[in-house]
Amino acid sequence: MASHLFDLTNRVAVVVGGTSGIGRTLALGLADAGAHVITSGRRQALIDEVADAIEERGRRSLRQPTDVHDTRSLERLRDACLTEFGRIDILVCAAGITKRQPSLEVTDEDWTRIIDTNLTGTFRACRVFGEPMIAQRAGRILTIASLASFTGFFEVSAYTASKAGVAGLTRALAVEWAAHNVTVNAIAPGVFRTDLNSALLDSPRGKELLTRTPMQRFGRLEDLVGAAVFLASDASAFVTGHVLAVDGGFLASGVNQ
Repeated sequence: MASHLFDLTNRVAVVVGGTSGIGRTLALGLADAGAHVITSGRRQALIDEVADAIEERGRRSLRQPTDVHDTRSLERLRDACLTEFGRIDILVCAAGITKRQPSLEVTDEDWTRIIDTNLTGTFRACRVFGEPMIAQRAGRILTIASLASFTGFFEVSAYTASKAGVAGLTRALAVEWAAHNVTVNAIAPGVFRTDLNSALLDSPRGKELLTRTPMQRFGRLEDLVGAAVFLASDASAFVTGHVLAVDGGFLASGVNQ
């Protein structure tokens, strides 16, 4: 049966930014597929909450806070994972922020904060956790891109630039690390309701986004799990440098009515 291709039993996964939103959903989805999952974030209480849910599924976890702005904290988590599990098989980079404002009003501080979290933070995590993957000559890295990796969105220039950068970084690392049997792919979620964007989706802008989505609904976070399991598993052994849109047809859309 082909189902074994998607089996993650005893794989070790790290989800950076895995304590809320998309990251939390993917962490639990990987655990449901059999992986031991370590989530990282800055708030210990949220780390403990997700670790409890992972352990309730019969998997193992660790409970160590990190910050994607701090390379050393990522290195400490990597070293703790290697001590506890002996290897790291899967990395998901899910930390991200946004802020809507006219571009003429974007301060240097806001620009730097968004780029540093979404793009540079992704690179830091890939560099830190990619090192043992290259050494063991096996690994799966998943970044989180966006519809904004492909299209322009109104008054979110820093976010759009960061997510376009994530797509480019994904391709660059995929080419560089392919010889080491480390695949690097991205998931580009469509319009999903999260704590980050609930107010936006309840505004006229949300109605416009819904109109441009052929499936005529917003995504549910669990809609992303299948894509993540595929890209983390043996089923995607020859897939690298790809940005997989899970968007209800948004990017394929021209005129919907």
